[in-house]
Amino acid sequence: MEPVEVGKSLVVRKENSYGVISDETIANATLDCDQFVSSQGYDAIQATETEREFPLAYSIVVHQDAPIVERLLRAIYMPHNIYCVHYDLKSSAEFISAMKGLAHCIPNVFIASKLERVQYAGISRLKADLNCLSDLLDSEVKWKYVINLCGQDFPLRTNAELVSDLKELKGGNMVESKWPRAKTWRWSVQYVLKDEKNELYGSPVATSEKKLPPPHSIEMFVGSAYFTLSREFVNFVHWSILPKDFLVWSEDTYSPDEHFWATLVRVPGVPGEVPRTDPEVSELTCKTRLVKWASFEDLLYPACTGKHVREICIYGAAELRWLLNYGHWFANKVDPTVDPVIIECLEEMLGEKQLHLQRKVTH
Repeated sequence: MEPVEVGKSLVVRKENSYGVISDETIANATLDCDQFVSSQGYDAIQATETEREFPLAYSIVVHQDAPIVERLLRAIYMPHNIYCVHYDLKSSAEFISAMKGLAHCIPNVFIASKLERVQYAGISRLKADLNCLSDLLDSEVKWKYVINLCGQDFPLRTNAELVSDLKELKGGNMVESKWPRAKTWRWSVQYVLKDEKNELYGSPVATSEKKLPPPHSIEMFVGSAYFTLSREFVNFVHWSILPKDFLVWSEDTYSPDEHFWATLVRVPGVPGEVPRTDPEVSELTCKTRLVKWASFEDLLYPACTGKHVREICIYGAAELRWLLNYGHWFANKVDPTVDPVIIECLEEMLGEKQLHLQRKVTH
């Protein structure tokens, strides 16, 4: 928050004086895996014994901008963790090639075995994560928790710090989960994704058909698409009839990813249950990711110093201290074409912490 340094970062942003790397560049770089892994430092990353005893899994749903996806992967990478990447079937050939290259070169990174054409506010967004969760359960890595991310997320904590926080959950889930209030319209009627000519709409469209109540007398909650889930809970979702029925019921709702997880973690008796008697778990209480909405700026948090896209702040460098001090694990959203300095600062901060930890391990 040094005023002079913040000013310098604004000059960099205004001048657009940084280079933009293309998807094709990442794809070409992964043609030589040994060189790529070495040059990007993946082979030098070491973990403590505490970290190795508490492996993590990631579901990363992406659709564009391979360079920032690679930077995200590098920032969260540990050789004992496991990473599922789901790319959108609508993505460009160059982006898909880059994702396949990253999965080919980096150990324990793989492409989801089943891929979706992801449609805004449709069931496909939820299914993308479910596809990855299924693959992650089948992997040889016996991970303790899974976190889902998108391409514009970036870590605010090292893997060691994340493991320390996750251990304190003692098997509980970290999911935004609130009473639905004015959002019941999302499942009060059926929504369709295609018109009579079988052509896709831009987003789900409401019909006049009323929906039946959710199965098993499930009480509805809303939250976000993003989660931190225990392995035991994911097993419950994968194998039990209740979540399967709830998924089928949710297929013709609006933005089911924003009520599916929020509701299931409240079901009495599920692993890592969030009791219905607990206060609402808001996005500021849920540590998984820190999002800044335009409508809440100056009320809940300081104004965005980057740029707004669809009411969400893409962070600027002047928000760095706020991001690091708030206690969350990931920041959403970052974009080097909006502000490259904040990502470089976060990379440097994480790198210094990791280097300090590795020196302690080796000595």
